[in-house]
Amino acid sequence: MAASTLMLQKCPPSLLSTTSLYHSRNYEAKTRIRVRPISLSIVNAQNSVKKEDIVIIGAGIAGLATAVSLQRLGIRSLVLEQTETLRTEGTSLTLFKNGWKALDAIGVGSNLRSQYLEIQGMVIKSEDGKELGSFNFKDEDESQEVRAIERKVLLEALANQLPSDAISFSSKLSSIERSDKGETLLKLEDDTQMSAKIVIACDGIRSPVAKWMGFPEPRYVGHIAFRGLGFYPEGQPFEQKVIYTYGRGVRAGYVPVSPTKVYWFIINNSPTPGPKITDPSLLRQITKELLGNWSTELLNIMKSTPDDRIIRTPLVDRWPWPGISPPASTGAVVLVGDAWHPMTPNLGQGACCALEDAVVLAKKLAQAINLGTMSIEDAFTSYGRERWPRIFPLSVRANLVGAFLQSDNPLVCFIRNNIVVPKLVRGGPMLEHANFEFESLY
Repeated sequence: MAASTLMLQKCPPSLLSTTSLYHSRNYEAKTRIRVRPISLSIVNAQNSVKKEDIVIIGAGIAGLATAVSLQRLGIRSLVLEQTETLRTEGTSLTLFKNGWKALDAIGVGSNLRSQYLEIQGMVIKSEDGKELGSFNFKDEDESQEVRAIERKVLLEALANQLPSDAISFSSKLSSIERSDKGETLLKLEDDTQMSAKIVIACDGIRSPVAKWMGFPEPRYVGHIAFRGLGFYPEGQPFEQKVIYTYGRGVRAGYVPVSPTKVYWFIINNSPTPGPKITDPSLLRQITKELLGNWSTELLNIMKSTPDDRIIRTPLVDRWPWPGISPPASTGAVVLVGDAWHPMTPNLGQGACCALEDAVVLAKKLAQAINLGTMSIEDAFTSYGRERWPRIFPLSVRANLVGAFLQSDNPLVCFIRNNIVVPKLVRGGPMLEHANFEFESLY
């Protein structure tokens, strides 16, 4: 799809000039002061370069949520997606109270909420089937909301909120450079060149833009996740609860998603990520061997899973260390979601935090563009400062929780099963991180 120049909706023409968009003639100078020469290069824009105001790289959850949030504030953007269609592969994800609050702010929460079951609580078992603990999510906090949602449906719901020309598919980024006018030059693999005043990178855990900004590759944490989505056309028979089983170096569970679908997962320890495996028969064999005789229910759910709904993912994260990691933005380029803070799924906060990022960033960018209360660079700096105290502790906590739950040490497993889970794990404290407040878009 050829990318056309998209103007800022509801903005007077004066806002579209470089000077008024950034509200300062010193913007270019400020950007050059903050930029490290080894990360950027200066290029001369050619006449064939397409001009865009705001470009979002990546049509995943973070990218689409950001685009929709901006649109609700009257700001148009162009989303570049490297694949030919939406990346709807995968299974489902669990969204907690903060995730649903963000979806409500974005404007798609009510429609999605009606399609998926509300999870009432959690039951935790040992590998021999003994119940270690259980609780209902709302016993200590009535405001909690937990629902699993299909990734495919979430992406489609977000994409459907955008104009038909807002997403440019088959648009894979080849390189990114700073132009001699202070804008950002994007080169695509099809040789398309695009000059953007603002770039929002939502290009995932292996983000080329994050690498360009000086971030290291995400670190493998020593665990492999197998996931699937069981399908019961006549109706699934399970209670609306998460059923979790802890073993030594292996844990597994399942979550009812809808009246006909059930999400399941198995996480095992592995010293290396190993080769990429996509063969469904091999994935089924590996997961069955990992489970052994643990759970007949889970084995049956796995049997009901279509081949194209089984995936294997090495788990990685990257902590945004204070004073060590680069900031979330440089000039008019900013990172959102996994591109900035990939985290392990142990708290179920990866997608939730990406949705939070989208709402917070859109609000600040609108203040800069529509109200002129700050420059674009200052808006992005403010976003990074506000979001860092939120995402850094969650990234660390998710990693540490995973390491504890995945332990194969007999003593640690004994303490986990006989002291921590039965006596210390409670619904309220466990979901305290979902009690996040942020300003609405309006």
